[in-house]
Amino acid sequence: MTAETSTPRRTPPPLLVVLGLTAGLAAILTLLLAVFILPSLKSGAHDLPVGVVGAQAMVAEVEQDLSASAPEAYRVEHFDSEQALVDAVRAREVVGGFVVDGDGVHAVVASAGSAAIASSVSATATALGLALDAEVSTSDVVPLPDSDPTGIGIGGLAFPLVFGGIVPVVAFGKLFPRSNAWKLAGLLTFSVVGGLVVSGVLRFWFGSIESGFWPVAGAMALGIAALAFPLTGLQQAFGGKGFTIGAMTMMFLGNPLAGIATTGAWLPSGLGAFGQVLPPGAAGTLVRSAAYFGGAGGLTAALTLGAWVVLGVVLHIWGTLRQAPAPAQP
Repeated sequence: MTAETSTPRRTPPPLLVVLGLTAGLAAILTLLLAVFILPSLKSGAHDLPVGVVGAQAMVAEVEQDLSASAPEAYRVEHFDSEQALVDAVRAREVVGGFVVDGDGVHAVVASAGSAAIASSVSATATALGLALDAEVSTSDVVPLPDSDPTGIGIGGLAFPLVFGGIVPVVAFGKLFPRSNAWKLAGLLTFSVVGGLVVSGVLRFWFGSIESGFWPVAGAMALGIAALAFPLTGLQQAFGGKGFTIGAMTMMFLGNPLAGIATTGAWLPSGLGAFGQVLPPGAAGTLVRSAAYFGGAGGLTAALTLGAWVVLGVVLHIWGTLRQAPAPAQP
């Protein structure tokens, strides 16, 4: 028999390796810049639902002025009275609106829904007042707390959410590598405790919320669970690669596209909608609804988060069954 000779692998020249790796890392850096900066750069008012109250002729003039001064920024809905408009804003059916009558232009806003959107509606009211040669006034029907007038507390929840979803999966996986029950119990316990901690900090330290401690805690707990359970499910089903892909998706897509600080409606339409499908965006929407609007507008977000938790449990069960040893043949 003749010994097989193996052909040595050719190693690329060092210069080629350096250039190739540099090009690859530069492409990744460009992608990260696009993901984290482009959504904010392209953010603004687009197809935002606003209400208008006034005589038919005046409403028609307002719509014409809005189309001229802010094309495609607003989607106008008509209301019979100012109270009906206020109720719609508090129910999160519209983001704000304008009451146009003999007294001038009166803007109705909700800074707790989004300070950026409230500012945009107020600025638009000023422009309408100039166009109609009318006085302008504004009322904030769902204001932010005095201790957090810009909404920084809830606006900064994206990173704690992602941290709360990723790190416990790693920690409890290391502690209980052979006990799925204890690992899942640990993740559930941390989700509840994490929700209570975040709500407590927002309420009693930052003053970002003035009421709704328990609803906010529940919303935050559901958000953490909606991140943690899919990640542990991916890890159980597909190993480390599954966890890494899931964690990177939440960190590099879910985080910048969550729109927690301004709401998803302020982001470019396609990106904002996609961000609300992922747990960080849905959790931000649910927390804001629970904190300031008595839960109004949070049902879709709650269902989305619940679906992620169920998906994570299903993946975990499926992965466990895949790893189970086959029964011995008789």
